[in-house]
Amino acid sequence: MTDYQTIETQKEEDGLLVITLSRPDAMNAFNARMMHEMVDAFDKADADDTVRAIIVTGAGERAFCAGADLSEGDKTFDYAKRQDDAAKRSAVNDDGSIDWNSEAVRDSGGRLTLRIFNSIKPVIGAINGAAVGVGVTMLLPMDVRIASENARFGFVFARRGIVPEACSSWFLPRIVGISKALQWCYSGEVFKADEALSGGLVSEVVPQADLLERARDIARAMTKMSAPVSISITRQMLWRMLGADHPMAAHRVDSRAIYGRGRQSDAKEGVNSFLEKRPPEFSDSPSADMPGFYPWWEEPDFNE
Repeated sequence: MTDYQTIETQKEEDGLLVITLSRPDAMNAFNARMMHEMVDAFDKADADDTVRAIIVTGAGERAFCAGADLSEGDKTFDYAKRQDDAAKRSAVNDDGSIDWNSEAVRDSGGRLTLRIFNSIKPVIGAINGAAVGVGVTMLLPMDVRIASENARFGFVFARRGIVPEACSSWFLPRIVGISKALQWCYSGEVFKADEALSGGLVSEVVPQADLLERARDIARAMTKMSAPVSISITRQMLWRMLGADHPMAAHRVDSRAIYGRGRQSDAKEGVNSFLEKRPPEFSDSPSADMPGFYPWWEEPDFNE
């Protein structure tokens, strides 16, 4: 088990990996170390074929993640002056101008959400308390989000003099619609779980005591009878097609996926297990058996 300082990871039966944000004295506030540790945890999960799904939650009952760690005071969002990531100073040229294309300009929340987006395992957010700022935007690339009754949410960026980050300008309107996304981001108000439910940010609200077990039930239902390679490809197909400008892009990917998977053992097992009225026993693995067209989006001429 990796010796993390800001998160905890626990592999459970049925192939579930629980990642817990664990800075309870700071309401699980997000910092650079947490970003790096979460990225590492997702890297390890993708490489481990025994992991079927990932659940992300927070330690304690007060907070999932209360947003960025503000302990640096008014330097919190001035990357060039922060203590925890001095390398970001390289975005400033010798003449004092900013190199906007520098790697040092990128925000840490976006690095995390892009890593979650690229996950080949299903991801469930189990929001146990306050999810504010990056604490809520990190939830957006997760496949399913459920909340406890005492969860609170807030896209508070305008109230801190900044703007939505962590790729939320792409994710949030696609999840809740442009009007609701703008309303929440303009006002910066913190709202309760029932508003998150009615707005489509979460799919259900459950008692605090039932939150993790409900997340486990959802994870098991999504993976127990499904082929791991099919899930991995499907996750990327559906998320990436949100940005396609024509259904032909989906047709091209669908066609490759059906053709490629049809030649593999899982497709044969899926049909035979159905005909024989028994549970399937899939043998293909994401680490070794992804079809040759994957990852299709790296082809420079794919959308031409």
